[in-house]
Amino acid sequence: MATMYPCERVELDWLDRAPARFSNTVSLAITPAQAWEVLERADTWPRWASVITDVEYTSPQPFGVGTTRVVTMRGGIIGDEEFLAWDPGAHMAFRFNSSSVKQLGAFLEDYRIVATPSGCDLTWSLGQSLSGASKVMLPVSRPITDLMFRRFLRNLRRLTADGVPPAL
Repeated sequence: MATMYPCERVELDWLDRAPARFSNTVSLAITPAQAWEVLERADTWPRWASVITDVEYTSPQPFGVGTTRVVTMRGGIIGDEEFLAWDPGAHMAFRFNSSSVKQLGAFLEDYRIVATPSGCDLTWSLGQSLSGASKVMLPVSRPITDLMFRRFLRNLRRLTADGVPPAL
C-alpha cells in the first residue's frame, strides 16, 4: 500500500477559490438518470477517464453524502475520496481526504447534470491546491491538463453514444 498524505478537507464552496480550477461541459445523448448511472458505477470511470485504472467504493450502498471510495490512477497515484454532494441525476461532488501525492494540498471534483432536449449536459469542474515543484509547473501544465480533461469528456460522450454501457 502506498504512503498516504492528508489533504485539506475542503467543502463545496472551496471550488470557487481553488488555486487551480478547471471546468468543461459535454453534451451527452442520454438522460440525466442515465448519466448519473454511468457516474455512479465504479466500472465506467476507467473507460472514459483514462488516467483512472480502478475505482472501489469503501462504503456500503445506498450511496450518498459521506460515501467513500478509493481511486487508483496511472503512475501509482491513489486518492481516498469522500462525497460531499449526492443528488441523483443532478449533482455529484467529492474531495480527496488523502492522496499518495504529497504535493496535493486539496482536491475537489464537481459534476452537474442538466437535462437538454437531446439528452443532458454534464459540467465537470475540478479544483486543486498544489505545493512544491507541482505548483511552480502549474502555469505550464494548465493548458495540457485542460486538454486532457476535455478529452476525457469526449471519451465519455463516445462511451455513452449508444446509451449506458454494459457492465464489464
